[in-house]
Amino acid sequence: MRVELPPEPMYFVNREAEKVRAFRAVEEWRGRSRPLVLSLSGPGGLGKTELAYLIARQLREDFSDVLSVDLDDFRTGGELDPGEVLAQLLLYLDVEPEALERQFKARCRQYWNVTSDRRLVVVVDNARYASEIVPLLPASGNSVVIVASHGPLYDLEDGAAVDLVLPPLEGPAAMELLELIVRDRRLATDPEAARTVVQMCDGLPAALHVAGRWVRSHPLRPLSRLIAQLRAELDENGVSSGVEDIWDTAYRALSSSAALLYRLLPHHPGSTFTPESATALLGLGPEACQDALEELVTAGLLDLRMMGSADDARMRLPGPLHAHARRRARDHDTHGETAEAQKRLLRWFVRQAQLADRFAVGRRLVVAGLFDAVPDAPDVPLEDPEGTEDRSVRTVRSERAARWLYEERHALFACVRLAHGRGLDAEVVALCEPVWTYAMDHPHASDVTELFRLGVTSALRSGNASWIARMRCQLARPLWESGKLVDAGRELDGAFAVLDLLGDSKPENKLRASTIEFRGMLSSARGDWNAAAADFTSSREVHLEIDNAYGAMLQTYRLGEANAKLGDLDTAARLLTEAHDAAVAQHRARLSARTGFALGGVLRRLGRTGEARVLYERSLDGARQRGSGFDEARVLDALAELAVTEGTGAAADEHRAAAEAIRRRNGLL
Repeated sequence: MRVELPPEPMYFVNREAEKVRAFRAVEEWRGRSRPLVLSLSGPGGLGKTELAYLIARQLREDFSDVLSVDLDDFRTGGELDPGEVLAQLLLYLDVEPEALERQFKARCRQYWNVTSDRRLVVVVDNARYASEIVPLLPASGNSVVIVASHGPLYDLEDGAAVDLVLPPLEGPAAMELLELIVRDRRLATDPEAARTVVQMCDGLPAALHVAGRWVRSHPLRPLSRLIAQLRAELDENGVSSGVEDIWDTAYRALSSSAALLYRLLPHHPGSTFTPESATALLGLGPEACQDALEELVTAGLLDLRMMGSADDARMRLPGPLHAHARRRARDHDTHGETAEAQKRLLRWFVRQAQLADRFAVGRRLVVAGLFDAVPDAPDVPLEDPEGTEDRSVRTVRSERAARWLYEERHALFACVRLAHGRGLDAEVVALCEPVWTYAMDHPHASDVTELFRLGVTSALRSGNASWIARMRCQLARPLWESGKLVDAGRELDGAFAVLDLLGDSKPENKLRASTIEFRGMLSSARGDWNAAAADFTSSREVHLEIDNAYGAMLQTYRLGEANAKLGDLDTAARLLTEAHDAAVAQHRARLSARTGFALGGVLRRLGRTGEARVLYERSLDGARQRGSGFDEARVLDALAELAVTEGTGAAADEHRAAAEAIRRRNGLL
């Protein structure tokens, strides 16, 4: 059973009528052909998200999986990418990243296949329109989708089965919540003052949390004195009492560093942040940031919850407070503090992404040098795999770095856009390199094309020939993979146009060889294997001239595959044997598996079935050790073909059945 929910809130009251209606609707929905939709709507701060999670938790015993997504995590400029939301849900359901369909319609079908026989609870937070919900509905009528939105989703097809509009908490319930938060006898001894606090919060749980913690932060003062001080502040500022004033009061009580961090957090790229990125944003060092974060949590102005991996502490400003903090930033940013903080955070993110990139895939061709450490902003504690000889430890370190790139992808994407808008071209190009690594590991990502376009624009704006060639090559690949071969060709023509401007250093020659390789890969996508073989040969010669063993091995592999496509099996076998031996000698696990599998296919076609079987079985063991069902299914298909060649039909059927089971599990029917 998979449960993707944050921890329960510490304090929650009332909403009994809404829960009764929700549970009754679930009980009465049995046997329908479409999932039940529970829509929780109302203004920000009413506790919709907490109620959605509470209902989901109480339902989980009767369902196979409980999933949750916050749609605001997948918005760019207010626009939602539903394909990325589907990708996240499919990954939660144990679909492998390599198996995710690339096209949106195909991914929708994949989601329907995976969910057709499951009983799911899916919590969707921060929905704005019904059209955002429809693609996320499971195919099973035994599932429940709980949607939290600011307004009713009137345009949801057939209407939501249950539309729950949350009103503000009434007096007794609001008082109960305040008492749970404060836990102080002053509320009982001065009920009039307590009622005044409740009235000022307008029945909003978010405001009651802030007010309650404000009262707790002054344990010795009578409640009437606190209320009088609040009224005096309001009168002095010429405003009437209300929720905004409760938040303003909590804000004014903050230390200067905590108040500064509060004003800066709405400008953090990405919807969530970590203690490390908050430290870079604040710029006052780790201890000052820790104190500021604790102060914001104590004041009720910050939501601390665990998201992602178990050791990944992520935080967010709840929606209403996010807007309040942005208003305070507009009022106080008299010295450009926001712009300076964002620039500092951008450079910190660039450096962290560069380190994670290197640790995840090793030293490779990049056109941007490593950024310097940012003062008072320590690096994320990722460890260099090259710092140990233990292969298992190296693997763990590499996987952790790759996981950091995945978990921070939304922040990195936002950083690329922000840097481009600020004219920080070096930062854009440097960020596009780790985004490339992320995209290679997650080929389903749908927005990297836009980011690489920004990379090309920044490179052209800078006039740096190396950057132009590299960024155009990076953009070309997602273009041809999405079927835009002509557009990809234009980008590569632009890359070749600047190669004569490069020098003769080893990195620049690597870039030349890489650009030639990209053109060969585009020819492969076009099916022009003669042109591809010519480019792979040229690229290989450059790598051999500059003594780049890895590059030469990779081009030998590509050239071997091209010759196999051209039907020159003897040459293909020789080249692939050379590439496979080199990959093994260089301890390149993935390329060892890929070259071995390709060589096995050529040997099978040559009738050398015994040798092919050995290579296929090694590839199968490697795929299973890596937990790659996608590769495992491909090898099983090849073993089935080999069994047919050898006349063992029963073995072929067994391999095909195993491959089919893997594809069914991944929704690929």
